[in-house]
Amino acid sequence: MVTIVDYGMGNLGSVKNMLKKIGCPCKVSVTKNDIIQAEKLILPGVGSFDNAVNNLKKLGYFDLIKEKVLVENTPILGVCLGMQLLTKGSDEGVEAGFGFIDAYAHKFIFEPSSKLKSPHMGWNFAKINKTSSLFDSMYEQENRFYFVHSFAVECEDEADILTTTNHGGSFVSAFEKGNIIGAQFHPEKSHKFGMAFLKNFMSLNK
Repeated sequence: MVTIVDYGMGNLGSVKNMLKKIGCPCKVSVTKNDIIQAEKLILPGVGSFDNAVNNLKKLGYFDLIKEKVLVENTPILGVCLGMQLLTKGSDEGVEAGFGFIDAYAHKFIFEPSSKLKSPHMGWNFAKINKTSSLFDSMYEQENRFYFVHSFAVECEDEADILTTTNHGGSFVSAFEKGNIIGAQFHPEKSHKFGMAFLKNFMSLNK
């Protein structure tokens, strides 16, 4: 059973509906016990970095998720802000993230004359940087995903980078390090590409 972590800042309905559509049983966390019993975790997120960290701590989820991921090796998928929370921190705030990945989230900054906008919103391509079961059956096509974000992750270790995307330069649109996965794109809004990605996530460790 996959548990979608509810800390008051995620698009839970869309994630739950997409998992239901692809036939994957899931539940939304109500108590800490839902996280304790989870076989996999999905950490969605919309909003500010510091508020997200503080909400997770108030609910008693922050340290519990750390234990699940680092001690029990539970697979976790962070989506959008959830991906950024898996890193060390963000330009957006002062709180420390989980620190699972040696990475940091930086704000998009463009020249005043640039036609590029922040947030980066809409469909864009994800270039696969390494072999991963998360992209099984997806290597022979250009994979397009839906994005909405003003901050983008930079990884210190290139080995962690799963996909990159271009928006005024290349940024990390997904990372993978063992059981720790982050997606800057929204697989729950990315139609067939998101469905395939989530199916592959749900198949991990089977």
